[in-house]
Amino acid sequence: MSLTVDVRKRLGDFTLDVSFEVEDARETCALLGPSGCGKSLTLKCVAGVLTPDEGRIVLGDRVLFDSEARVNLPPQRRRVGYLFQQYALFPTMTVEQNIAAGAVGVDRRERARRVAEQVRAFRLGGLERLRPAQLSGGQQQRVALARIMAGEPELIMLDEPFSALDGHLRWELEMELTDTLRSFPGGALYVSHNRDEVYRMCDTVCVIDRGRSEEKLTVAQLFSTPATLAAALISGCKNVSAARVAGEKDALTLLACADWGVTLASSLPLPEGVSHAGLRAHYLRVYRLGEVPSGAVNVVRCTVDRVIDSTFSTIAMLATPGGARLRYECEKDAWAALAGERELAVVADPGIVMPLAGGGADA
Repeated sequence: MSLTVDVRKRLGDFTLDVSFEVEDARETCALLGPSGCGKSLTLKCVAGVLTPDEGRIVLGDRVLFDSEARVNLPPQRRRVGYLFQQYALFPTMTVEQNIAAGAVGVDRRERARRVAEQVRAFRLGGLERLRPAQLSGGQQQRVALARIMAGEPELIMLDEPFSALDGHLRWELEMELTDTLRSFPGGALYVSHNRDEVYRMCDTVCVIDRGRSEEKLTVAQLFSTPATLAAALISGCKNVSAARVAGEKDALTLLACADWGVTLASSLPLPEGVSHAGLRAHYLRVYRLGEVPSGAVNVVRCTVDRVIDSTFSTIAMLATPGGARLRYECEKDAWAALAGERELAVVADPGIVMPLAGGGADA
């Protein structure tokens, strides 16, 4: 089920201005951004919990909201399933009653049929008479999803569904939820600030930065060729420098990177209004001085400033000619081969030097 969202909403000093489309009937689109950027507000506008000041929301061939045409369907008529962060189960109701609450506008026989169907689908047999406080976190999430599905929604929206969980349970529920989304015939909106969840579970991504949406990307595009500073930061880029375009050479764009004190060549697409350059820490290559491969491009001589051992990898902070540090991440064995070296050569291939547009964002 396609979804078109183009709305504005002002709340005090904060302005939400988002525009995106979910085009594929089985597409899971992530709204990705730091806390407070407007992700959850967007879901509330789509669900009808919050009324935008202006704009339009269309689900399939139904207009849910249109400020000009004065259309604003109530939440119960939108056929949108909304999974809240804490699941919002009714504490005094049983599992069976909670699921039944999702089947709005149907007779008793149809409601009972839907409840039985969702109990089977989400493996809740034997738990029908229990209340939420008697359930595990995973069981509560399954009940919340069953309640959504009992309403036969055309769109599912999930707001940080794993925020209250951690460890092995989180991983198990993520796999279960992925299966649910893949089998659902409609589209889904998935709100998160966790890039790893988005990478594993979603098809497309719309980054939201300080209330404003950016161009929707595929998940692959977000992690390989983000065009903005906000997208690079939220997707995990640890190395960023202020930069300007300094010309071309051999069909490559030259970027003068002020913080690193070097000019780097990039083969990636050049967005309008380049203001920064980004390098992913695990894509860099590091060599001893004198061992750099012949013909290597973008060689930066660095000094080892600090080495941090992580559980399964090593993080090296390398001081650049400009004074700012580059973060380099590698397997422990790879760093052990360089141990004891004070000065190293960092190589950033043109294909990993990301020209970025836009202002700042907190990742």
